[in-house]
Amino acid sequence: MPIRFASSALAMALLAAGALADASAQTQLAPPQARITDEVIAADLDAYQALQERLRALNAAGRPLRDYGMAKAQCWLDVSFHEYTRNDRSAFPQAALAESEKLVVLMEQGAHPLPTETPLVNDARYLRDDLWQRLRALQAGPAAACAAQAVACGEVELVHAGNEFNQQQWRHAKPYIQMAEDLVNEAEAAGRQCAVAPATAEGVAATAPLDPLVANVLFDFDRHAYGDIRTYSLESLDRALARIQAEGLSVRAVEVIGHADRMDGRGHDYNEALSARRAETVRAVLVGRGIDNALISYAYRGDREPVQRCEGVKPRAALLECLLPNRRVEVRFVVARPDR
Repeated sequence: MPIRFASSALAMALLAAGALADASAQTQLAPPQARITDEVIAADLDAYQALQERLRALNAAGRPLRDYGMAKAQCWLDVSFHEYTRNDRSAFPQAALAESEKLVVLMEQGAHPLPTETPLVNDARYLRDDLWQRLRALQAGPAAACAAQAVACGEVELVHAGNEFNQQQWRHAKPYIQMAEDLVNEAEAAGRQCAVAPATAEGVAATAPLDPLVANVLFDFDRHAYGDIRTYSLESLDRALARIQAEGLSVRAVEVIGHADRMDGRGHDYNEALSARRAETVRAVLVGRGIDNALISYAYRGDREPVQRCEGVKPRAALLECLLPNRRVEVRFVVARPDR
């Protein structure tokens, strides 16, 4: 959500003057050790407010909120402010604020196209390669404009999660990973809603392929039974099924792919078999939820395709929790619109 403060003299002065900062300008927050007085904190809040007002001015001038640059600048601003108010004493609040301001400056100057790279500021850990790949596919796909807002914020939340991972490991990164997952799903849903291409030369409407719906069902360490599934990951599966119904899609096929983490004390073959048993468990779950068994294919990959690496994470309990996304069954619903 956008940050809302009382109007500040600094923000009003910026807007009244119509000042455009040059590309090297950067709002500076007070050093962490100086954030101990009301006056210093108030000045920092004024700085946040001033940048928020510049975004509001861009929107008032006609730049839509769903625009990639607007959305990304807002999300960088929001995560910076979130961590500032949580008393994050690292370089992250300043670095995220700087990324927001860079985009604001470029938009104020009418730059086109805007950059799409997403730096891992403050040396944030690169987490969840699968989510990054889905976001890149959306950004390069035919429905990029429709998905732009959720893509932009999904990228920022993955960086936010990586920063939290560095500071307090996986337990503190998880809420932001969940936010990123939700944003990726929202982006893919938005992309499906505008997946119809313009008419061809023959006058026949061409339909772009619909992105599959993806859900990951997660298992406890060295477990594969239904009772070993993390409950919230089953909820993500049910949300995917509900979205299929809400969007009026038909399921053409379901791909179920089992995985294991790298903790293979019993050997490579054991992890291969464990991932197969997990895939079979999820196949049974899908049949129980009304999916035709004939539509389901399943495969198993053992520990060959991790989406999260947890180098240096200790103790063992923290490492096992960090590796949880690798103990997954990926469910891909291949969907189409019934009338196409």
